[in-house]
Amino acid sequence: MSTNPTAMAVDALAEAAPRDHWFRPIVAGHLTVRLALDETERAAAQALRYRVFYDEMHARPDAAMRAARRDFDAFDPVCDHLLVIDATRNEGAGGQVVGTYRMLRGAVAKAHDGFYTAAEFDISPLDDFAGEVLEVGRSCVDADYRGRPTLELLWRGIAQYVFHYDVALIFGCASLRGTDPAALALPLSYLHHYHLAPPALRPRAVPGRYESMNFMAPERIDAPRVLASLPPLIKGYIRLGGFVGDGAVVDTQFNTTDVCVVVKTDLVTERYARHYERRRDAGPADAAPPMSSPGV
Repeated sequence: MSTNPTAMAVDALAEAAPRDHWFRPIVAGHLTVRLALDETERAAAQALRYRVFYDEMHARPDAAMRAARRDFDAFDPVCDHLLVIDATRNEGAGGQVVGTYRMLRGAVAKAHDGFYTAAEFDISPLDDFAGEVLEVGRSCVDADYRGRPTLELLWRGIAQYVFHYDVALIFGCASLRGTDPAALALPLSYLHHYHLAPPALRPRAVPGRYESMNFMAPERIDAPRVLASLPPLIKGYIRLGGFVGDGAVVDTQFNTTDVCVVVKTDLVTERYARHYERRRDAGPADAAPPMSSPGV
């Protein structure tokens, strides 16, 4: 635990906070999705993030991360961590975590140090949004589990979380591989012209990090083809009715170019609600909702 008094207070609060008391684990075959219960399980999610982001995608860890072989930051202690667990995997308790998503509610962010996204985007347009907001991020899945079952479980877990806390808006950073925006002219231009958020909900890349997304005119873009080629995470949000903010941000640590995605939950809950209400009492192994799933 940190020796910094503020960090110690945050860690103590996080450890004292109730975890998973209301969340109903969802089982699909040998996979289960639920919230992390303690620091050990949070560390397992961080270890998975390290394997994916740093070992596989060649992000740049600092010395502490490299020594621990975990991806972590100051936001982790106050976030909820959604886990997909394969209890049959012969990798030890920590290695059984094969998927994860990090979630930070507005009510929690306001009581601490705000949102991770604010380092890259001015999200003040979301401050006046009526209802609870939820930042999602640090999404990753083990290479052996990058199929529909794992991605659907992650989204079903987020959906249960959204219903429980009556979340009205989901947002967060989503990434395109590479740090040269010009080389990403086609997907960035497509997102700018076809999915720009309305002004009242439009984050903007912070000054000094702003990269234009408007590289080419819309008539030069084959929209269906570009949509099909987007990374699954961004494509999933777009298919759920999501928007993007104004401008992109280059993240040299993670070797990515980031956009800010915003999704109003009323765009998805009408489709999900009927299924959820019908299935919520059917047991933890109920069928997956028929909707696109954001993933890595």
